Amino acid sequence: MTQPADDQASAVPAKVEPPVRYSMSGGFVAFLQRNNIALALTSYQSGRLYLLSRNPKGGLMVNEQNFRKAMGLCVSDGAIFLATLGSIMRLENILRPGQWINETFTQCYVPRTIHFTGVLDAHDVAVTATEGVIFVNTMHNCVATVSRAHSFRPVWRPPFISSLVAEDRCHLNGLAVEDGQLRYVTAVSRSDTVDGWRDRRQDGGVVIDTHTNEIVCDGLSMPHSPRSHRGELYVLNSGTGELGRIDRREKSFVPLAFCPGFVRGLSFHGRYAIVGLSRPRYERFEGLALDQRLREAESTPWTGVQIIDLETRHCVQWFRIDGPVAELYDTAVLPGVICAKSIAFPGDEPLNLITVEE
Repeated sequence: MTQPADDQASAVPAKVEPPVRYSMSGGFVAFLQRNNIALALTSYQSGRLYLLSRNPKGGLMVNEQNFRKAMGLCVSDGAIFLATLGSIMRLENILRPGQWINETFTQCYVPRTIHFTGVLDAHDVAVTATEGVIFVNTMHNCVATVSRAHSFRPVWRPPFISSLVAEDRCHLNGLAVEDGQLRYVTAVSRSDTVDGWRDRRQDGGVVIDTHTNEIVCDGLSMPHSPRSHRGELYVLNSGTGELGRIDRREKSFVPLAFCPGFVRGLSFHGRYAIVGLSRPRYERFEGLALDQRLREAESTPWTGVQIIDLETRHCVQWFRIDGPVAELYDTAVLPGVICAKSIAFPGDEPLNLITVEE
């Protein structure tokens, strides 16, 4: 319906967002097929969960669903665990082997458990053998688990944080599980004052052993996504754009690969690391070494994922997002998945999708 313009006011044209464009390396789909996997990505900026999988009709299937402020991802026992603006969700695949949707999708992930937490600025999420679901409660500077009656129950907090308050002091953001237990976390600083981490972004980052409260590596630049894999501890040094491992004996960061972006979101499949990349919120990565690294490489930052071969330390495949979606948060590998979709909640679709357990 067209309405006449007010004679006393000038018409302001609606802002039109540029379209989102996807591109990928020539062997990306073949890589997914050869390894029999799909990939999951989150973007809190766009509020979406992306599932990258093989279209049975050919090419890549990019399925995206709205999950407000989609953050940490974890795949456990076939389910996807997702941290969002005010909840921790468990999404289950409702399709049995041989079932399809629209002759295309072989897996369909639907929210089955939603723990409402309120706004905690939850970052990484994982599943442990003792606590079950745990997540980084960045607003309260702790690792927490869900509670039947409350927003959260604290599990661990850094020794330099003096009290449990709703102040993002050190920007605790990442966690690593080892042998079924919480073992390592990352923080941007050791600050114990509200928002103090912002002044320590360049070299205040730490990796902490939660069993001993010992700092196993410091001097990092905005570290994210610590992960244990095949006996090694890996981390993304976001402020320098590097994937690296932690030499726990020397307490040092060993760079393995440089990626052209703010690296955040790390997962593994065998010898391959899946690394998420983001573009800066502003024109430049102000105060970070990444800005200079990009200039030296004559490269511009981009959004997407790079698949790094840990043996050669080279990028072997990539997926890129161009357009208004600039920031990703996490990545996860979905083993044995051919073509996947998810269904968001709230919405009419999950209300009318009824399945029966046999």
